[in-house]
Amino acid sequence: MKDYWKEPQKKKISKKTIIIWVLIGLLIIAAIVLGSIYVQNKEFREWVDTQILQKEVSQDKLATIEIAQDENPKIYAFNQYIGVLNKNEFEIYGNTGKKEESLAVEISNPLFHANGRNLVIAEEKGQKIYFIQDKSIVWEENIEGNISQVYTSPNGYTAIAIVGTVHKTVVTVYDDKGESLFKTFLSSTRVSDICISNDNKYLALAEIDTSGVVIESKIEVYSIEKAQIDADNSKIATYLVDNQELITNIQYHSKDKLICMSKDKITAFSLEGNKEELYHSENAKATFESIELNNHIVVLEEVVANLFTADTNVTIVNTENKNMVYYTANAVTKELYTCDNMIAINLGTEIEFINTGGWLVKRYKAEQEITDIVLSANIAGIIYRDKIEIVNL
Repeated sequence: MKDYWKEPQKKKISKKTIIIWVLIGLLIIAAIVLGSIYVQNKEFREWVDTQILQKEVSQDKLATIEIAQDENPKIYAFNQYIGVLNKNEFEIYGNTGKKEESLAVEISNPLFHANGRNLVIAEEKGQKIYFIQDKSIVWEENIEGNISQVYTSPNGYTAIAIVGTVHKTVVTVYDDKGESLFKTFLSSTRVSDICISNDNKYLALAEIDTSGVVIESKIEVYSIEKAQIDADNSKIATYLVDNQELITNIQYHSKDKLICMSKDKITAFSLEGNKEELYHSENAKATFESIELNNHIVVLEEVVANLFTADTNVTIVNTENKNMVYYTANAVTKELYTCDNMIAINLGTEIEFINTGGWLVKRYKAEQEITDIVLSANIAGIIYRDKIEIVNL
C-alpha cells in the first residue's frame, strides 16, 4: 500500500538552471540600460547606428540603374519599385536594380501619384491616363479635356482634375476597375489639390476663386456614394479658410480627418467641420513642411548652431493624438521628401532618412551635391546624370 503520510521530496533546482536565469536577467538589464543610453545619448546612438546597425551607406557602393544621359527619362518611386519612363516605355526595377517589367504607356510629360501598390500615370495637359497596380496596367482611359491633376487612394479609387472644357474645372472619379463613378463640374473655381479618403467615402477639392477682387480659397467635400446617385446634390461639407490664405495641399488622415496646408498654416478639419490648427509659422522660421505622411505632419525649421553653421530642427506631429517627436539634422536642408511613414532630408551631399517616430532609418553620403531623389515607403532612388543609386529603407 502507498504511504500517503510520506512527506514529498522537494525538487532541487540545478546550478545550471540558476546560472541560465541569472544570465537572462543580466541580459535583460543590459538591454534596458543600453536602450536607455541609445535613446538619451546622441553620440552613443550615432556610433551604434553607423558601426553596429550599419545605417550609413555611401555613393558608388549600392545597386544602380543605368540611365541615358541625353534622353531625360522621368523617374518615380512607388511601393518597392523604381520606375523609369522613357520613349513611351515605363520600365520597373526592383530593389537590386534588376528590371522586372516594361510597360508600354503613351506618356511623355507625366503626372505621377502613388498610394501603396497603386500608381497613376497621366499626361500633363493631355488626355491619356494609366492605372498600374504592382507591375501591371489594370486600366487606361482617354480623357476629354486636359489633365491637370491626378490622385489615387490606397484602395484604388482615382480622381482626375480636368481643364480646357466649357467648365473651369471638371473632376472625374473612377473605381479600382476603371469605371467612371461620377463627375463634378466647377464653373468658377480651379482646383489646387484633390484627394480621396482612405475608405473611398469622400472626395475633397481645394478650390481657388480668382474671379473677385480678393482671391478666395475653400475646400469642398463630396460623398462618393451620394454622387453616384445624384452628383449635383452630393456635396456634404464646405471648409472655409481665412482671406488670402491659399490652400496648396490637402490630405486625408485616419478617421476621415482632412489635413490642409497653406503657406503659413497646417489645419485639420473633422467631417463635422471642426477646425484645429496644427501648426502656424507666424513666429517661426519654417523652411519646409509636409502633410503627405501616414497620420503625421512634419515641419523643418532652420536654427543657428554657431557663428558659421546652422542646423535643421525637425518636428513631427501625430495628427491623431498631437504627440510630437523631434530630430536634429546637423546642416541646412536643401529639400524635403515624404511618403507614408518615411521622411527624407536632403542636406546637400548627404540624405538622412528618418521615420515618423523620429528615428534614423538610413543615412546616404555622396561625394557631390545631390540634386534629386525619388522616395516611397520602402525604397529611394538617388538620381545622377547617368544612373540611379538604390537605397533600401
